[in-house]
Amino acid sequence: MNQNTKKLEISTAELEIIARALETQTKILTMQASAGGHGALARLNEVKRLLATVSSQREAPRPKRAANTGFWGMLRAMGQAI
Repeated sequence: MNQNTKKLEISTAELEIIARALETQTKILTMQASAGGHGALARLNEVKRLLATVSSQREAPRPKRAANTGFWGMLRAMGQAI
């Protein structure tokens, strides 16, 4: 694989589309490799490496915190109990 890198500006939506396309390509290449397709395994490994790179660049959704957690949640609960 070519090691020349360039910095691209890609929106989050575009990055999601790319990741989904790579996941689909991975499924196709997995089937081809299991059927004995010539070169499919090598392409599958390349796509998996690229998918790992793209996946690491995606923003992970932040878990939502419950409203009544932590110190401030305890104080809110105590205020409602009085």
